[in-house]
Amino acid sequence: MRVSLWTAALAVAALACGPLVAAEGDILVADFEGDTYGDWEVTGEAFGTGPARGTLPNQMEVSGFEGRGLVNSYTGGDRTQGTLTSPEFNIERPYIAFLVGGGQHPGETCVNLVVGGRVVRSATGPNDRAGGTERLDGYTWDVRDLRGRRARVQIVDASSSGWGHINVDEIVQTSRPVGVVESSVELRVDRRYVCFRMPAGAGPTSLVTVWSDEGRVVGYQGGSSAAAAYWVSLSVAGLRGKTVRVSVAEPSRPGHRISIADTVRLSDKPRGFRKVTDQLYKETYRPQFHFTAQRNWHNDPNGCVFLDGEYHLFFQHNPSGIDWGNMTWGHAVSPDLVHWTQLDHAIYPDELGTIFSGSAVIDWGNTAGFAKPGQHAMVAIYTSAGTPFTQSIAYSTDRGRTWTKYAANPVLGNLTEGNRDPKVIWHEPTRKWVMALYLTESDYALFGSPDLKQWTKLSDISMPGSSECPDFFEMPVDGDAARTKWLFWGANSRYMLGSFDGTTFHPETEILQADFGANTYAAQTWSGIPEADGRRIQIAWMAGGQYPGMPFNQQMSFPCELTLRTTPQGIRLFREPVRELELLRGRVHEWHDTDLATDGDPLATLKGDLFEIQADLEPGPDAEVTFTIRGQTVTYSAAKGTIVALGKEAPVALEDGRLRLQILVDRTSIEVFANSGRVVLSSCFLPDAMDQSLGLSATGRATARSLRVYELKSAWPQA
Repeated sequence: MRVSLWTAALAVAALACGPLVAAEGDILVADFEGDTYGDWEVTGEAFGTGPARGTLPNQMEVSGFEGRGLVNSYTGGDRTQGTLTSPEFNIERPYIAFLVGGGQHPGETCVNLVVGGRVVRSATGPNDRAGGTERLDGYTWDVRDLRGRRARVQIVDASSSGWGHINVDEIVQTSRPVGVVESSVELRVDRRYVCFRMPAGAGPTSLVTVWSDEGRVVGYQGGSSAAAAYWVSLSVAGLRGKTVRVSVAEPSRPGHRISIADTVRLSDKPRGFRKVTDQLYKETYRPQFHFTAQRNWHNDPNGCVFLDGEYHLFFQHNPSGIDWGNMTWGHAVSPDLVHWTQLDHAIYPDELGTIFSGSAVIDWGNTAGFAKPGQHAMVAIYTSAGTPFTQSIAYSTDRGRTWTKYAANPVLGNLTEGNRDPKVIWHEPTRKWVMALYLTESDYALFGSPDLKQWTKLSDISMPGSSECPDFFEMPVDGDAARTKWLFWGANSRYMLGSFDGTTFHPETEILQADFGANTYAAQTWSGIPEADGRRIQIAWMAGGQYPGMPFNQQMSFPCELTLRTTPQGIRLFREPVRELELLRGRVHEWHDTDLATDGDPLATLKGDLFEIQADLEPGPDAEVTFTIRGQTVTYSAAKGTIVALGKEAPVALEDGRLRLQILVDRTSIEVFANSGRVVLSSCFLPDAMDQSLGLSATGRATARSLRVYELKSAWPQA
């Protein structure tokens, strides 16, 4: 083996870590310096015909490898897949070390150690989202328990998603660990959860992966930058009586005696829930009438369903971290869409994967057979985000308080690599369940089922410019139940109107935009709302908001009622805050027939952070009317026919010379509804805590025919 920086790094590590075992010479497994892979077995296209010479076409600069060659599965980009497998060799040293970079997709972009036909160690790159670098860094497998065994190294690229590739170089058997060190714990499952403690500041190079004895990823958790240690719980309830392997990868930390592996244990109860403090819901940046999880990260609304006087809101949630990961269905209920109570988590990751987005229905006809006499089953349909993605169901017969996963999951197998986010409705004319499912790129499909268990493809739908999180439902036009249209919705608030014959959706409009703000995504409507109510109610994730120093991360939009109305441009969707907003109204301030150019600022004396503003404005042809809200601006330009809110612009036409606005102001968001919700702009902002001012001004002639400002109360308990 040539002398290299890698060899020098091992020497430095030996000096830093002190003696672990008697010094032994390193054994080279592979350095990938040749023109071919030699006697390594190659499958697929991802690895090309031989080692790469650094960076490949359209790839960010690759660094950190040794010499001139490395394994780089970016051949042809992220779409290609394949494997690269070494000949057998004897494990003769306590550690196997190598350099690795690329994607962090356990089981999909990885380098595996295979002994006796089983994957006994596995490493990934550090990247699981946009950003990152192509740098390779040191990684070490602790194989002291495997010395004397025959083994192979297998490098895998089974992913076509972002960061769907793996980079590897300089594999050696050695006596000294370097960089990230992976150890392994085997457990006989006799309880529901594998629990472990992530240390403070664990960072992205820490990764805990639970493997079934068949070599399948059951669940995993990456580290975060959290300032305090926290517990993580991964469900292994479906593997009782079997053996799982918990691989723990973490940076070597001289002076630290306790590793993550030392804390791994089985438990019947999930760990990681912190005691609620007196400051819960009173934090500086806590939205006061938009839903947020008590703790940690949340994103998409899931399973929106109504039953027995309760609105159920499930949501993508990380039970143990402030950042995205370990997706689990959180759960909250409300009697009025305003006051929410967060319950225990509903659906945890399992051997099929983490729990991605989906929907829920009430199976009134007991088509699935889950309910006993006198019961109604609530059924959740969700994506099992394992390898590969599939669709599964779970059911509850106690108003969503406890959940049982269907024993024969998944109910719909893998169709494309990223198929996900099932939205299910009951179609009465054809007496079947209909599922809208995202497939890939801008493609969706509809499926039908008599019982929620067996699904048949009905048709395809394409919505260019949209992806993920479909919704699909029928609505009356202008309140006329005899005149309806079907609406197909994509995650980025785009929609199409058309008809549905029970098999195929027939679009009748171009793709339209429902929200023009910066932070609306993955909206979903409630199912199960009684006919006597008759409303179609929607909530969205306000993606990308900032909440520094808070125990939670992200928020939902305020629930809206949807209607279809005839306009000069055709039938269009309108979105307005639900009427239950009235429950939060406090003191009201009113003005009438105010000349905004000459009468001064009517809002100058108002200060606060929770408001509902209602304005009926009559702007002249050259007028600009501006609301200033805690340093943010909402401006209407009559000459341009546009409204700009927090930097986002939308076209708004006057109606009979008037502009009618409803603006919801919460601590970290402003939602603007123009002309009865014909145009909506929903955006988050990070306020200056000292600036609680309101203002209204105009250039040119403009009159506020009516102006009403409600001070709003918090929806959270304030005792």
